[in-house]
Amino acid sequence: MSNQADLVWMIGGPQGSGINLAAETLTRCCMRGGLHVFANIEYHSNIKGEHSYYRLRIAKERRRSHLERVDLLVALDRETLVGDVHKSEVTHRGHLHEMAPGGAILFDSGNGPAPGDPSREDVRMFPVPFRDILLEALRMYGREGEVGKLQIMYNVIGLGASIGLLGYDQDLVTRVIAEGFKGRKAALADLNVAVFRRAAEYAMERFATSYPHRLSVLGGSGGRVMMRGIQAVGMAKILAGCGLQTYYPITPATDESDYLESRQGQFPTAVVQCEDEISAVLMAIGAAHAGVRASTSTSGPGFSLMAEGLGWAGITEAPGPVVILYQRGGPATGLPTRHEQADVRFALHAAHGEFPRIVVAPGDAEECFRTTFEAFNWAERYQCPVTVITDKYTASSYSTIPPFETSGLKIDRGVVFTPPKSGKDGFLRYKFTKNGISPRSRLGDRGGIFWTSGDEHNERGHIVESAENRVKMQTKRMTKLVTAAKEIPEGMMWTLHGPADAEVMVVGWGSTKGPILDAIEELETQGVAASFLQLRLLLPFPGDAVRKVLRKAKTHVMVEGNYGGQVRGLIREMTGVHVRRLVHKFDGRPFSQDEVREGILQQLKSARRPAVMSHA
Repeated sequence: MSNQADLVWMIGGPQGSGINLAAETLTRCCMRGGLHVFANIEYHSNIKGEHSYYRLRIAKERRRSHLERVDLLVALDRETLVGDVHKSEVTHRGHLHEMAPGGAILFDSGNGPAPGDPSREDVRMFPVPFRDILLEALRMYGREGEVGKLQIMYNVIGLGASIGLLGYDQDLVTRVIAEGFKGRKAALADLNVAVFRRAAEYAMERFATSYPHRLSVLGGSGGRVMMRGIQAVGMAKILAGCGLQTYYPITPATDESDYLESRQGQFPTAVVQCEDEISAVLMAIGAAHAGVRASTSTSGPGFSLMAEGLGWAGITEAPGPVVILYQRGGPATGLPTRHEQADVRFALHAAHGEFPRIVVAPGDAEECFRTTFEAFNWAERYQCPVTVITDKYTASSYSTIPPFETSGLKIDRGVVFTPPKSGKDGFLRYKFTKNGISPRSRLGDRGGIFWTSGDEHNERGHIVESAENRVKMQTKRMTKLVTAAKEIPEGMMWTLHGPADAEVMVVGWGSTKGPILDAIEELETQGVAASFLQLRLLLPFPGDAVRKVLRKAKTHVMVEGNYGGQVRGLIREMTGVHVRRLVHKFDGRPFSQDEVREGILQQLKSARRPAVMSHA
């Protein structure tokens, strides 16, 4: 199925206008009808009022990224069309310029384009009287006096008009709408369905014959589910037996803790909001020492505050915690609700001094699930903190995927101290071993008393500053990384997608996975054969294996969502191979399939300078 056969639907409006509900309802409806969806949202750091938009890519086959074009736009306000019309400094241009030729815009006729606004002759404009439709539906229930209060339902009008225009199954949509109203909100279901029906009829009667795109039900959903990265991480934590999740609110990481909080009582995972990120990481470390599987989730500024705590976890050889780092635009507060991949170098070196830690970067929701589960095993097996790096794009994007395969998942608690039969206290918590891993005891273990300190110490845990002990103890700790590099399966370190002998090898990590996979499929239709080397384990870095893979290709192109090409530099440091061609993006927005394709083609034509991508 070509990309031109995909339908790209977008809804835009002020934050708080319900665009999330409309977009996610449409996603569910498409999934129920057997279609695939990839959906991503962009929202302003302001809580309410600023412009936000939600984009859905709807297709018959699986898609892993978004496209730049828009086929059908629902504009809940004029700003969605033409940008910051009332501001002295333009912060966004609206979305008219993104419309595909022949595309259509459904807009509120009471808040549409004004004389002198930009326009396009190749885009169909369909005015919809939002207020009149809402008022008509409210009259059916004797609630016409609430039209001002219930303007939030304009989002349902936008959804209904879209369904009517596209000719999709209205009964399927009404069932999904009704499912969203339960308990005390059940009375609103009929009203929302009435508003939806009236809007769908209006668009179908007036505009459908003028618009070529149609959505059809293909059949059942095939068992697929809608999944965001934060949900995948949360589900993995529950399944891995995480007993404590700590956090301090920060965008976009808070969504994961909210998800876990909503399930407290169903699963034995306690979720604690702390007074700050320092407390969050230290509480998780303390729980790990006590034998509880513990985690904390944060974003850039919060992770910075955790650095000293991570060092303490390193020297005390705590069996954790698992830290989920949701990257966003930095530095400082930066772009708190936007996307970036610029925290990787910091994650590799956070905290002063040297100590073992594992850093891994999953590429999508499915990998977030498997990687997070294994992160708890690694934390306890190698007795060190594990950082799982993801980002805002993966965290907040919805995709329709098969249910997770869980049959092969096994919990590994690592080497645990066995109490001696005699009851004598001979336990050496930091015993020197060949693989660097010492047995650990848990609170209450008979004969398992030990001392621990942020100072250098001997095998028993007492503070010792001798040069001889320092060399032996530091070598012991760092040997754990050598052990981990030997034991972690290669399939969780890196993956080569496509033929090893392809002339062009694209290299990427994290959330670039989806756009790259979609882009190289499109490039193949244009005569460019490319493979994709996806890096996942960043520390310990599989240097020898990556070097061998890279040398099989004549041309390499790096794709990264940061300014400096941070992992490109890591590759050169660890393998000696310089990936000369770089496609990068640092405007606070994620890569689209189009941008990756364009960037690769630019770099193949000329690699004199990196290709900087931005379609915003």
